Amino acid sequence: MSEEIPLKPISRKDIHRLETALIIATLLRPDVIEKVKHAEERLTWIDALAIAAGALARERAGIPVSQIADELGRTEATIRKHLSEKSEAGKLVKETFNRFAREGVRIELPTELVGKDIEDLKKKLAEREEEIKVLREKLGKIKYTLE
Repeated sequence: MSEEIPLKPISRKDIHRLETALIIATLLRPDVIEKVKHAEERLTWIDALAIAAGALARERAGIPVSQIADELGRTEATIRKHLSEKSEAGKLVKETFNRFAREGVRIELPTELVGKDIEDLKKKLAEREEEIKVLREKLGKIKYTLE
C-alpha cells in the first residue's frame, strides 16, 4: 500500500499526506524517540513537531505564512520560527524533509520498536528448523528399516 507523496503538494490531500509523513517519520527517528522518552513536556514537544510538519507541508504548497498561522492556530512568529529552523522541532522536520528529497519518502520502523518481534520470530524459526531436522532423521531411520 504505497502511495506517492509529493514533496511539492498541490491539493489539500497532498498537503495532509506530506504533513502526516513528516510527522511520522520524524517521530520514529531514534534520536527523536529518545528525546520524547525523556522530555518533561512530552505533549508540548510532540505538538511542536506536528505544527512544524504542518507548516513545512503548507509552505511547500505555496501557502503564505499568515494563512498557515490561521490554519494551524499559531502565531506567524511561531510559524516563521519553525520554517526558519530556529526551533528544534523545525530543524528535525526539515532534516526529515531533506532526507525525503534525497532518498524518497520512506518511513522505517526503528529496530527498538520491532526488535523484540523479530527476535521472537527468529527463535521460533530456529525451533522449527530443529524440529524438521529431528523429523528428517526419524524419516531416514524408518526408510532404512523398511529397506
